[in-house]
Amino acid sequence: MTMTAELSALAVAALIQAVQFALFAVRANLELGPRVTMGPRDRPIELSPLTGRLKRAMDNHFEGLAFFTIAVIVVTLGGAASALTAFCAWLYVAARVLYVPAYAFGWSPWRSVIWMVGFAATLLMILVALF
Repeated sequence: MTMTAELSALAVAALIQAVQFALFAVRANLELGPRVTMGPRDRPIELSPLTGRLKRAMDNHFEGLAFFTIAVIVVTLGGAASALTAFCAWLYVAARVLYVPAYAFGWSPWRSVIWMVGFAATLLMILVALF
């Protein structure tokens, strides 16, 4: 059995999440040092603007990835995979790739536009599966 386009996009989205984690973790370790990053962080830590944005972009993708995963499961298990849902899945992935630099470098209002494209693509996948 081969993977659907939607499941392939989900796998790539998970890899994007891993890359985002690495980007944030490396910057945080360089900025704060391992003593802070490996410690219990009982007190709030101060991040530079760029490192803070990388963290927020990563956190945002964790949230978006949960919603996208639901869409992929509904489409796949519901037998609703189509050219449209495949396009939407890859559009989500493209939006997430663009979202990282958009957030990190403060591309306003493009960060929000890019986020909305990914959200709308995910929502459309669910709607297509329902109807």
